[in-house]
Amino acid sequence: MRKQNPPLAIPAPGEGKRGEEGYLGYLLRQAAGAYRLRVERALGEFGVTQPQFATLTMLSAYPGISNADLARLAMLTPQTVSVIVANLEKAGSLVRKPHAVHGRIQHLDLSEGGRALLKKCRERVHKLERELTGGLSATEERAVRRWLVGVATADAAHP
Repeated sequence: MRKQNPPLAIPAPGEGKRGEEGYLGYLLRQAAGAYRLRVERALGEFGVTQPQFATLTMLSAYPGISNADLARLAMLTPQTVSVIVANLEKAGSLVRKPHAVHGRIQHLDLSEGGRALLKKCRERVHKLERELTGGLSATEERAVRRWLVGVATADAAHP
C-alpha cells in the first residue's frame, strides 16, 4: 500500500501565492472578490447586491441608456442586466421609456425611489471606500487609482 502525502494547507488571503508573491491577476481577482463581499454586506440591509449597485450608479451617471449600453458600463452580461433591470423595475427603482426612433430599444432611468435608494447605498459604499483607503496618503491613493485605470485600459492602448 502506498503512503499518502498529507494534504497541503491552503494559505489564507495575503499568504503564500495569495499574498505579495502571487500573480497580479490573481491578486486583483482576490481583491475584487473581497471588495464585492464587503459591498454586499454593507448594502444587504437595503436588499441591494453589488451588481445592482453598479447598475443604479451607471443609470444615475448616464440616464436614458439602453440595456446593452448598461451591460457594457456595469461590466455585466446582457442577460444579467436584463434580470437586474426587471428586478429593479419591479421594486420601483427604475423606469423604462421607449426610444424616440427605435421601437425595440428602451431607455432606462432611475425613479425617485431609485435615486433615494442609490443615495443610501452610496453613503455605505463611500464609508467602505474611506476604510479601504484610510492607510493611504492622497498621493498614494491617486497612484493606486491611476494604476487600476491603467490596468483596465491597457488593451485599448495596445490594439
